Amino acid sequence: MTVVVEELRVRYGRRVVLDGLDLVLDTGVHGLLGPNGAGKTTLMRVLATVARPERGTVRLLGTAIDDEKALRRVRRELGYLPQSFGFYPRFTVREFVEYFAWLKQMPANRIPTAVDRALERVGLLDRADDRMRTLSGGMQRRAGIAQAIVNDPRLLLLDEPTAGLDPEQRVRFRALLREVGVDACVLVSTHLVEDVAVACERVVLVDRGSPIFTGTPERLAAAGGDGDVGDSALERGYTAVLRAAQA
Repeated sequence: MTVVVEELRVRYGRRVVLDGLDLVLDTGVHGLLGPNGAGKTTLMRVLATVARPERGTVRLLGTAIDDEKALRRVRRELGYLPQSFGFYPRFTVREFVEYFAWLKQMPANRIPTAVDRALERVGLLDRADDRMRTLSGGMQRRAGIAQAIVNDPRLLLLDEPTAGLDPEQRVRFRALLREVGVDACVLVSTHLVEDVAVACERVVLVDRGSPIFTGTPERLAAAGGDGDVGDSALERGYTAVLRAAQA
């Protein structure tokens, strides 16, 4: 399995954000849903090796994350797009993606081709020499996706990746997710249920730091009824499961 998490507990100060969370993910595209404050971003940060848990075990790509050597090995095969990310304003788009390829310790002779391919996949190759600061918010987000996929990661973690993308870009992004998910494990945290419906094979729904549903989008949709809130079957299923857990 690509991701195995057992009894994960994460605390920020006195507040427990994740408590006793178990999760198993393998190749494919997985959607991570939940209300604000449910612990989605914290879980993504733990899987991205940015945050350390208070308790529990985390195995990524068959490696237990328990020392610096293991961290370095996993980070070379991991792609991560956080909700917000910074950049040097004078960086061009190409330099921004090259920088992350270097951080991931990609062989120098592979980087130019890998960067061009990543930019082409997100539709930014024609803007490669533009400064990052001149891009629109949606284009900056696409540059962020490019840095996450430049190393052809075996584990790809995307936190709210479609924020700022227009409808056409979102359609292209969903196609990219399905393409990457053929050979990699992709976890997408999002508030947009329709993205999950179209692109994801499985859904993990979390609330108050614990998973309350794991299964296919079809199974989640079947959990809802006409009396539940939502404009689609999947939204109604999401609402029904969430209300049942909170009750």
